[in-house]
Amino acid sequence: MVLVMKLLFLTCLWPTATLHSSHSQHHHLHRRQQSSFSRKHTSKREIKMRKLDSTKVRPLKSEQLLHIEDHDFALRPGFGGSPIPVGIDVQVESIDSISEVDMDFTMTLYLRHYWKDERLSFRSNKNKSMTFDGRLIKKIWVPDVFFVHSKRSFIHDTTVENIMLRVYPDGNVLFSLRITVSAMCFMDFSRFPLDTQNCSLELESYAYNEDDLMLYWKHGNKSLTTDEQISLSQFFIEEFSASSGLAFYSSTGWYNRLFINFALRRHIFFFVLQSYFPAMLMVMLSWVSFWIDRRAVPARVSLGITTVLTMSTIMTGVSASMPQVSYIKAVDVYLWISFLFVFLSVIEYAAVNYLTTIEERKQLKKRGKASGVYMDAVQAMAFDGCFHDTDDMDLSGFSDPCEENETRTSETNISNEEPTRLKKSLKGNVGRIILQNNHVIDTYSRIIFPSVYIVFNFLYWGLYI
Repeated sequence: MVLVMKLLFLTCLWPTATLHSSHSQHHHLHRRQQSSFSRKHTSKREIKMRKLDSTKVRPLKSEQLLHIEDHDFALRPGFGGSPIPVGIDVQVESIDSISEVDMDFTMTLYLRHYWKDERLSFRSNKNKSMTFDGRLIKKIWVPDVFFVHSKRSFIHDTTVENIMLRVYPDGNVLFSLRITVSAMCFMDFSRFPLDTQNCSLELESYAYNEDDLMLYWKHGNKSLTTDEQISLSQFFIEEFSASSGLAFYSSTGWYNRLFINFALRRHIFFFVLQSYFPAMLMVMLSWVSFWIDRRAVPARVSLGITTVLTMSTIMTGVSASMPQVSYIKAVDVYLWISFLFVFLSVIEYAAVNYLTTIEERKQLKKRGKASGVYMDAVQAMAFDGCFHDTDDMDLSGFSDPCEENETRTSETNISNEEPTRLKKSLKGNVGRIILQNNHVIDTYSRIIFPSVYIVFNFLYWGLYI
């Protein structure tokens, strides 16, 4: 009985043990499969990472052909030997602007370099060159040419960088750039605006002195070409020329330097309309004062002041558009001389007025003592500021202040008929004397002022043109 019970107990436990054992085996199998999958996934990821590693990317066909990875292009060609010759030629596309205030110019040009690097030679059955864009430039050696005295410059990048590299089978290289550069131009304005400015754009290697690199013009004087349509608003381009020289730096030695020289002659017509012609008109307008009656004090004084202020405005406008230089320019000479003529025309009337007043006082004092009219005439002239002629006595109907004063003076002395006739006689003589003296001064001014100004113009334009 006991034996039967044990058998029944073992029969009940057997499926549970079998199930537990089966579950354990299945769990171990799953772990092995997961571990195997993880190893496979890791292996695939490592392979993918190796493919993405740029240092492991196989070189391009062109780079294989040029043997770029077989050489160290951080060194110049022929390192340790004679300096490498680098030829230069330039095609000037345009001169964009010339600034007198900033004393600089902006130029767009094609800069081409020629040299030979045997490390880039390759086999070619047809002896044809290969052309590349700017992506290969960073992997090979190129000359480090820069612009001396440049303020700012950039390589055009629309639609892509304007860089071209052409390699020939024998290792000759052509490297071309399209560049816009702004550089300093040391201008001399002593003859402005009748001046001619000589500017230059200078090229030089930055790191390699003459022991390592020799810059030269590839085709001599023909290395510099220009577009026939180049034109400027204020300048006429007289010539372009190429030259070369050496530059010395105390810490690094001697360097080859190339010069792009060009001469600019300024168009004068704009400044004739804006400065010279208005100044001439103001000087001529000041001469109108010599034909105005000496008694018209407001007219002559206001005309003189107006011309002086207008000349000051013209001079200020010209100076505002120019750099503040410490020497006198040609336009300053002309404007200041013109200003002097205008100022002297005002002084001329002041002299006429003063001398005429002195002469009138002398005549009144000489002839009016006996009749007692001296003080009346002097007081009248001092208070009303007018000269009194015989004609003024007859025009008592007008409302002019001078004539009204004359009328009141006559009415005061109407009771004494004899002194009044004597006063009229004296004033008529004084008026004729004053008119005669004033006429002589103005007459000489009408001749002297235009004559001297014409002579000055002949000397000025003959000297500066």
